[in-house]
Amino acid sequence: MGLITMDPSILNTAKQRAIEHLLRQQKPQGDWEGEMVWCTMILAQAIIVRTLVDRPYNAREVQQILRHFEITQAPDGSWGMHPESPGYVFFTTLAYVALRMMGVPADHPMLTRARSWVQAQPGGVKGIPTWGKFWLAILGLYEYQGLNAIPPELFLLPEWLPFHPRRFYCHTRLIYLGIAFIAGKRYQAILPEPLLSDLRQELYQEPYGDMDFAQLRHCLAPGDVFVPITPLLRRIYDLLAGFERLHARKLREKALQHCLDRILYEQRSTRYQGISPVNGLLNTLALFVHDRHHPDLEASLEGVEAWRWEDEAEGIRYVGARSNTWDTGFVLQALSLVENPKQDLVAAVARAQDFLAKAQMLEELPNFNSYWRDPGVGGWCFSDGQHRWPVSDCTAEALSGLLSVYENPGFSGLPRLEPKRLRQAVEFILSRQNADGGFGTYERRRAGRLLEFVNPSEMFGQCMTELSYIECTASALATLCHYRRHYPDLPEGAIDRAIPRAIKLLREKQLQDGSWPGFWGINFTYAVFHVAKAFRMAGIPQSDSSLSRASAWLKSKQRADGGWSEHYSSCLENRYIEHPDTQVVMTSWALLALMEILPPDDEAIQRGIAWLLSQQSNEGGWPRQSVNGVFFGAAMLDYRLYHTYFPVWALTRYTCA
Repeated sequence: MGLITMDPSILNTAKQRAIEHLLRQQKPQGDWEGEMVWCTMILAQAIIVRTLVDRPYNAREVQQILRHFEITQAPDGSWGMHPESPGYVFFTTLAYVALRMMGVPADHPMLTRARSWVQAQPGGVKGIPTWGKFWLAILGLYEYQGLNAIPPELFLLPEWLPFHPRRFYCHTRLIYLGIAFIAGKRYQAILPEPLLSDLRQELYQEPYGDMDFAQLRHCLAPGDVFVPITPLLRRIYDLLAGFERLHARKLREKALQHCLDRILYEQRSTRYQGISPVNGLLNTLALFVHDRHHPDLEASLEGVEAWRWEDEAEGIRYVGARSNTWDTGFVLQALSLVENPKQDLVAAVARAQDFLAKAQMLEELPNFNSYWRDPGVGGWCFSDGQHRWPVSDCTAEALSGLLSVYENPGFSGLPRLEPKRLRQAVEFILSRQNADGGFGTYERRRAGRLLEFVNPSEMFGQCMTELSYIECTASALATLCHYRRHYPDLPEGAIDRAIPRAIKLLREKQLQDGSWPGFWGINFTYAVFHVAKAFRMAGIPQSDSSLSRASAWLKSKQRADGGWSEHYSSCLENRYIEHPDTQVVMTSWALLALMEILPPDDEAIQRGIAWLLSQQSNEGGWPRQSVNGVFFGAAMLDYRLYHTYFPVWALTRYTCA
């Protein structure tokens, strides 16, 4: 009872409805972007910063913010790391403080539940992770002697040292740049009374003045810890605590000025958005701490708002990243498979191409090497490109989307990027290849794994250095091979030398069961999708043992209903864990991988397509389900358009097979 025996009109109708639904999601500027949902941390920090710099939200915004906190609060009163996580002391405490600073009374039911939950946790607020201790310290709700912080002098150390901050993963070093400056200044805001006294009493179950904060430096709430403090890091923290008591004033001033210079470069080079809203907010506060009338302060406050997301359903919040280019690149790869596209589809693709053309980075940042940046020309950012932090796999998927469109005769009348710009994209991708053949994201890898032993974040894993990621390597490999189908190699055979190194890395990283571990998606299913696509684009035959093992693994995970389902805890435990509900996104990834390896009439593919069709709504879309993305091991994300375009891609791939 395979689908190939059914009336083709049923499948074509479903596909057409899906495409029409997807086209309705296109934005006026030509891109597709779904919200990338994370948690309330950035919203809470935005409230704190805007309150401190005297730029409060207006009455309408306050109501929209309250709405978001209300709908994201768990039944037990907590807020978590992501939409499906258990409560965290860190996120709940920050939300509580932000809401109180915004004028919400302590007896509000939302805050009463949050307070009760925090007080029931081992150690209560005293166990908040270091990032939380920092935010409380700047508000006078915790004392600096209890904070394990990175001193600004660390940024003055010789750059050849293996633990110098320039070797950190870019997000990590930029976050700690802001923290080092603010904590190095020992900045403490003056909250009005009685709010300060009330919050001290509400947060702690003993008098604030009786607490020995120095004894709380290593006190952590068990439920908040993903990476415990190692003995080595504990020793370093103890040494740094001594340094804070004895540091030279002139050296501190020099270090603070050095950090401020780098903060200003980051703000100005990213058009005041920062690489993310997390470091953007820290940088904004740092400028205020330095000079409350700093000429870059207003632009920085406005830049943070570039990360805002708002709608009536869920109120005001801030995304961890914006995914314009990322989503658009995948959508183009899906739509490029449509045979004899209609005029509305051609027009939509033309607008998308125009968006990508404008989003590509064409000018180098001035003096980028001195500020620990890698070259950026030719790359695409995850977002619309305004903050000028291009990424390897975002560039790869955008370029693959364009090349895929160019291959379809139905889009032959559309303009194309000049060969020079395509070549610049390839050069950018190649510049991110590591010594082991794999690819990093924003930069090449700058340090070894030993730096993870001094990971100070506590809540996140594998965040100290760039890595060679399975997905980034596969995306880069697929696009380099795709480009070589149509264009000559770069000088000295750069592409043809890079390809076998990437393949070798991917072969070495395949697990015994035939899967690959992911890093940016959930998890093994996501990684297999990327690698299967890349291997086939590289000309590796379907009979290859790596691909055969991958297809066998996927078949072993297919559910009785025909779909696939992987739970986010797979990322936490590094083993495949099945979700109790079959997932549209995972099923689409599995199908796209299998269709690279097996014939379309294979039973597993037939059953998967049948399940996808059974879940399609009358409007042409699919239900939004569980989280599907991840970063740093523990922070799950919900890419809100994944459930829209990946099924379309699976259907277009199946019908053109």
